[in-house]
Order: sequence, then structure tokens, then C-alpha cells
Amino acid sequence: MGFFERWLTLWVFLCILAGIALGQWLPAPFETLGRMQLARVNVPVGLLIWVMIIPMLLRIDFAAMGQVRQHWRGIGVTLAINWLVKPFSMALLGWLFLRHVFAPYLPADQVDSYVAGLILLAAAPCTAMVFVWSRLTQGDPYFTLSQVAINDAIMIVAFAPIVALLLGLSAIVVPWDTLLTSVLLYIVVPVALAQIWRRTLLRGGEPRLQATLARLQPFSVAALLATIVLLFAFQGRQILAQPLIIAILAVPILVQVYFNSALAYWLNRRLGVAHSVAGPSALIGASNFFELAVAAAITLFGFDSGAALATVVGVLVEVPVMLSVVHIVNRSRPWYERSAA
Repeated sequence: MGFFERWLTLWVFLCILAGIALGQWLPAPFETLGRMQLARVNVPVGLLIWVMIIPMLLRIDFAAMGQVRQHWRGIGVTLAINWLVKPFSMALLGWLFLRHVFAPYLPADQVDSYVAGLILLAAAPCTAMVFVWSRLTQGDPYFTLSQVAINDAIMIVAFAPIVALLLGLSAIVVPWDTLLTSVLLYIVVPVALAQIWRRTLLRGGEPRLQATLARLQPFSVAALLATIVLLFAFQGRQILAQPLIIAILAVPILVQVYFNSALAYWLNRRLGVAHSVAGPSALIGASNFFELAVAAAITLFGFDSGAALATVVGVLVEVPVMLSVVHIVNRSRPWYERSAA
């Protein structure tokens, strides 16, 4: 894990503080940025999202999908968690915690938006940081690569219907044209560009691809942090008025991560899957593609929406929570292998 990734939570926290402060001191420039829209898409944020996402998608080799048969049980478990459990469990957790348990502490006009942000966060599995988590658990790299490739392929066709279904069940109206625009802008086009670029780089050999990825990584993290500054510049007044909002939004995210990772880990053990596959399977099953969630939330609901804030809270808790799951997976390896034997 690189320097920026290791301390991502700290950078996110500092950017939150910077965004809130700048939004209070210099409101006019941020309002101007917020008005720079094309087809309901904020242009500055759209560009930042592309800088954020494309280097991550550049790592994906769709040819790895041919290795599915070698790890079919682990892949089956992860697919079930990612697409049949996680989005629906998050919708349930959002309904439970935000509409009931913590409802008295939240602004009533933003609850629907917060729930929508949580659903967007859970509706797409992570595509980049899971390579780090897999390496930290001594996971099988071929399984991780093939799993991520399959998830990306599914995401192109499944993200919009799942989000629309769950938002509909939550009584949140989302225009299909806007949702499909988000999928086109933040999944289809970046995946296509990344694959074209990847093939071009590989003509010069694998070292050329790896060198490009190393150079791009700081720009990807910087784009993420710049987006967070912009988001919190718009969210500042609401957060200062109710500082407990971030802690409340973190609760269903934390429960979701530990529940889904534990379920995937247990199912893999029951099926006799090797620990080198079960570890990354649990982590892929629990982690979120927060870059896509942030982009979709901004496009669908706006910069200053509760949905955008909820997705950014996902960024804030992602690294420390996933590192704790890595620790649990590694510490439990002797138990897992005895149980699977």
C-alpha cells in the first residue's frame, strides 16, 4: 500500500475540514463551480471523477475472466454477496437506522437523500483497493483479478437496474435518463477508454503498464481529495448545524462491511475454499466502489445533497474498516484452515 493509500483516512478528514472552512470563507467561487453543469452533470467534478476512476480501471484485465472455472466456488460466493446481498442489506440498514433509530437526530428533508447515498455506495463492488486488500491477506492474485473483471462486466448492465429498484422500494424517485447518464459517463466510457489505453501500453510490455500506473496513482488520489473538498464546501453549513450526521451515517456502513465480509468468509469456509481465495472474497464482498458512488450521487442529487454526503462518509471509513477486516482474516487463518480441512 502506497503512502497516500495508507493514510487515506487522514487525508479525507483534512479535506473535510478544508472544504467546510473554504465553503464558509469563500462561498462565491464554490457556488460558481456548482453552476458549471452540462446535461445535469457538474463539469469540474465529472473531470475529477474520470481522473479518479480511469487509473483504477486501467488495472483490470478482462481476459482474466477465463480463469473463472479455477475458482468457481469463491467467485460464486463473492458474486452472491456483491449483487444479491449487499445492496439489499444496505437498503434495509438505511431504512432501519436512518428512518427509525436515528431519525430524530437527522434533518427530515434529507433522510431520503441519505438513504439513496447509502444504496449507491453499496450497489457497486470495489475495483481498485481490493488489489491492496488481497495482497495484505496473501490472497490468490488470479482469483482477485478474475473476480474484479467479472464484477466490472456485471456492473455495466446491473448497476442502474439495482439502484433504480432499491430507490423505488425506498420511495425515492430517480429519473432513468439521469441514472443511465451516470452509468454511461462513469462506467461504460471510462471502462472503454481504460481498456484501449491498457492495450496500447501493453504493446510496450508489462513494465510500461506498471510504470504508467505508478505515475497515475497520485493523480487519482488527488482527484478524490479535491472532489471531497468541493463536496464539503457545499455541505459545510449542514454539517456545522448537525455534526452528528457523519457519525450516524457511518453506522450502517460499518454494520454492512462487517456483516457482508463475515458472511462471505463463512460461506467460503463451508464450501471448502482455500484461505487464499476466501480472504479476498470476503474483502471484495464487503468493499464499495466509492468513486462511482460519489459521482452518481452528485449527478443524480447534486453537490449539496445528503446522498453526496453519505457516499463521502463511505470514503472516510473505508480504509480503517477494511484494514480491520484484513487483520481479522489474517489472524483467523489457522482457525479457518482447521475448519476447512
